[in-house]
Amino acid sequence: MALPKEKKVQIIKGSRLHESDTGSPEVQVALLTESISRLSDHLKNHKKDDHSRRGLLQMVNKRRRLIAYLKGKDEDRYGQLIEKLELSK
Repeated sequence: MALPKEKKVQIIKGSRLHESDTGSPEVQVALLTESISRLSDHLKNHKKDDHSRRGLLQMVNKRRRLIAYLKGKDEDRYGQLIEKLELSK
């Protein structure tokens, strides 16, 4: 259920901080958010897919930890990320 390369490149371009940025918390959270939404849609159709559900929970927790890290490091970047991805605080 990996993201297609074109979609991944598009997300990275939309959330990077500078030209060669691929690993900042903003980029990681944006990629995880897209993966989470795709996997959530999959689980709506395949309710008994417990292995994928475990992976979804792992992604949600990783995103939560990255957001908490960003909030502690730079409050302004955190606020911009939350607004851009339309996540709840």
